[in-house]
Parts: sequence; structure tokens; C-alpha cells
Amino acid sequence: METINKPLKRRSRIRSSEQRVAYICLIPAFLGLIFLTYAPLVGVLGISLTNWTGLAKPEFVGFDNYVKLFTTDPYIKDSIKATIYFAVLSVAGSLIYSLFIAMLLNRKIPARGFFRAVFYVPFVLPAAAIYVGWNWLYEANFGFFNYLLAKVGLNKVLFLADSDYVVPSLSLIAVWLAGNLIVIFLAGLQSVPSVYHEAAEMDGAGGWKRFKHITLPCMTPIIFYNLLLSLIANLQVITPALSLTNGGPGNSSRFMTYLMYDQAFVNYRLGYACATTFIIFAILAAFTAVLFKTSNRWIFSEGGDDR
Repeated sequence: METINKPLKRRSRIRSSEQRVAYICLIPAFLGLIFLTYAPLVGVLGISLTNWTGLAKPEFVGFDNYVKLFTTDPYIKDSIKATIYFAVLSVAGSLIYSLFIAMLLNRKIPARGFFRAVFYVPFVLPAAAIYVGWNWLYEANFGFFNYLLAKVGLNKVLFLADSDYVVPSLSLIAVWLAGNLIVIFLAGLQSVPSVYHEAAEMDGAGGWKRFKHITLPCMTPIIFYNLLLSLIANLQVITPALSLTNGGPGNSSRFMTYLMYDQAFVNYRLGYACATTFIIFAILAAFTAVLFKTSNRWIFSEGGDDR
């Protein structure tokens, strides 16, 4: 009996030792979450309950900032609509564009490595340079896009000065910047078992059927990750508004993060800005929760069933 118990005790000690090592290795991650994520979030919530300007002593005002946001603020409703509109266009466009480019770059073509680098470069370029370049392209009188429209006999378009075109125009820049999604899709495509494609091709399946019934289902976990990544990034958009439109024309590109920036660093209403920040967080949390809740209906698993 003792000879049986000794190996069991030894395995139990090894397991407990491994668990201790695992907990020790997790300590830096937990500290990072606490001090870089949860503590600032609690701080933002606390400041949102005050009328702090950053210059005087904060005074507790309860939920007055939140009440004012949804009752008297002239920008909040337009800001939420503009943010969601931009996110929907940018996320949908980025996923379609990046998957399409990734599938092209996954084929055996000449200079494939060069083209992969070309499509990834926009993601790592300085933001200021990117938006200055796109501002020239969108320029109303001498911009390249209006030059092309004039060449084919169409009227010029005020891409950044027309409320109907400004958000789609900014979304186009976000789609062009989706080089990181292309790289992730490329990695996913290379993990799709080639034996499935070979078997389907032997059965006479064409390219579209192979994409629909093999590539797309196998890529659903990657699509989910890129969808989540793109959604979080585009719901927090601010750089296009700061660089190109200043929230205009009217309020059509006054995104929520731009509204928060304006309140905090232009009007010095830090408490009010933190209330806006918490609303942004709530919208992000809601979209993320819906995405996770519905993911088991369409994400394909290796075994052939949806999770």
C-alpha cells in the first residue's frame, strides 16, 4: 500500500509545485491588469462623479454629469450616431478588404514577400503623415480623387466638407490602414488544412464553393478575433477628426472620443469628460458582450460543429 501511495504523493507534490510556479508567473500580469486597467477605470468613474476642472479642488456632484449628457448636451446623440456609423463602415470594410487581400497574397505569385510588406506598411506609418496625404487626395479643388471624377465627367465631391460623405471618407482611410488584419488573416489562411481543398477539388468543387464551405468556416475564429480587434479600435476613433475635420462639418464627425477630448482639454471639464469616457466604455462593453454571446452560433470548430 505504501509503495502505491509514494508515487501518488510525489505526483501531487510535483503538481502543487507547478501550480505555485504558474501563480508566481501570473503575478506580473495581474499587477498590470490592476494598475494599468482596473485602477484607471475606477479613477475615471470617480472623477466622472465630480465637477473637477483640473485647476480647482474637485466637488462631488453625483450623477449630474451623466444626467446633463443625456438631457442638455447638444452633441452626445449626434456623437454616438457618428461613432457607431463610422465603426460599422470601418469594421465591415476592413474585414472584407483584409480577407480579400490576404487570400491574394496567400497564393504563389511573384514578389509575394514584397507585396505583403507593401500592404502592411500603412499600418506602421506615422498617423500625421497618413492623414496629411489623404487630405491632399480629398482636397476639393485639386485633390487626386476629384481630378479623376472630373476626367470622367462627374461633379466634384466635397469629401471632408459634406456631412453625407465625411464619415464614409474617413472610414475608407481606416480600411486602408488595416494592414495588421491582413497579416492575421494570412496566418489563419496558412493553417487551413490543404487536404480539405484537395479533396473538394477532386469532387469537382469550384473556387467559390471551396471558399464558402472550407476556407470561410475554418477562418471563423480568425474572423472573430479581427472583428473584435477592429470593433474596439474603431469605436475609439479620434485621429481622423483631430487631423482632418475637427468634428465637422456640423457634428457629422464629432466622434465620442473627440467629444471627450474637447471637453477635457479645450473646455477643462474633466469630470464631464470622464463621464463621456465611461459612456464610451459602456458602449464598447455592450458591443463586445453581444459579439461573445452570438459567437457560438457561427464560429466553426475543428470537429465540424459550431461551438
